Amino acid sequence: MYHHTHPFALVRIAVIVLAVLGLGILTLRVLNPNDATQLSLWRDMQAQVRSTENGAGSANNLVAVMVAPASGRGQPEDLRPYGNPLGVRNTVMTQGYGVGSHAPAVTWGAIDLAIDSTGDGYADPQGSWSHPIYATHSGTVRVTPNSYPAGNHVWVTNESYRTGFAHLEAFAATDGQTVQRGDLLGYMGSTGMSSGPHLDYQVWEEQGGNWVNVNPLDYNALDGTGQ
Repeated sequence: MYHHTHPFALVRIAVIVLAVLGLGILTLRVLNPNDATQLSLWRDMQAQVRSTENGAGSANNLVAVMVAPASGRGQPEDLRPYGNPLGVRNTVMTQGYGVGSHAPAVTWGAIDLAIDSTGDGYADPQGSWSHPIYATHSGTVRVTPNSYPAGNHVWVTNESYRTGFAHLEAFAATDGQTVQRGDLLGYMGSTGMSSGPHLDYQVWEEQGGNWVNVNPLDYNALDGTGQ
């Protein structure tokens, strides 16, 4: 016996078929590797923007090289300290390695860094207070408030290196946090044994099971500062 198909039934079938095709196209777009690549690039760009933020408030401030090597964040190259922890070109060194209060270098070796916001070549408090301080390598954060003589102090430690950041005004990282090069640690201050706002920056290298104090200048601590 012949059964006649109602026109409304045909329309309903056509709508269902189109809906299934549309869902398939949408699924292919979601799984498209090109779209995934674009998402990855966007994340990488956000990481670079975050690593180059600075708040010194001077139109002359240019960002020092602080991003990880081309092999990517978290790779072995990221374990080694690199770059200026203040992240701007108008950084000045107010005390060198192994001299003054940084002697003997085996114990107190460090360099003191501050900001020249006036362009006269000298550090000034106005430009230095509250300036952001960034990690120079990957590692785990250890925060020590109100220590002596370092005041508010941060260690960033991995299996090969540790860096120290002293006299901070305030912390931005938390105890036990994992950071990468370029992540914000805190803000420059004058806590502890300090006569003015600056960053006391130390680098230690693991050698034969011992931590050995080394010169931060050997790890590009003034990179991008013109010094």
